[in-house]
Amino acid sequence: MPTLLRYALLADIAASLYMAGVIWTVQLVHYFLFDKVSAAGWATYHRLHSQQMSLVVLLPMVVQLGASCLLAWSPPGLPGVPRFVWLVGAALVVGTWVVTFFVSVPLHGKLGGAFDADACRALVQTNWIRTALWTAQAALMLYVVGRALEKAVK
Repeated sequence: MPTLLRYALLADIAASLYMAGVIWTVQLVHYFLFDKVSAAGWATYHRLHSQQMSLVVLLPMVVQLGASCLLAWSPPGLPGVPRFVWLVGAALVVGTWVVTFFVSVPLHGKLGGAFDADACRALVQTNWIRTALWTAQAALMLYVVGRALEKAVK
């Protein structure tokens, strides 16, 4: 396997597992606590949450997008891993970007000035889509690792 594809594969595996962990934490901890913040402290809390989460997710999301698209464009040729696996992986990652920037970011925009219970509820509900997509991508990458190990051990 060419070096670039090896690094792309490792980056995709790492970013997928990392983002799955992050999104579950966001879904079950951060968003759960949103309606527990006082009205007086909401604007500052939300601004800081958004800034800090950007630091946590922006680079891994970019790495994951680049790696998964490269692998879909030029599959590494792992025995037992058909091309459609790489295409599905890239589609899952692109899906997370679509939901993030066309659903989650606008909802966070509505929450930026003052707490809005309807926007918060919509954010929590629609974030399950990103949670499912990143979890599926992580599972797909574990499948790839399993197939590679299965062939290596034989």
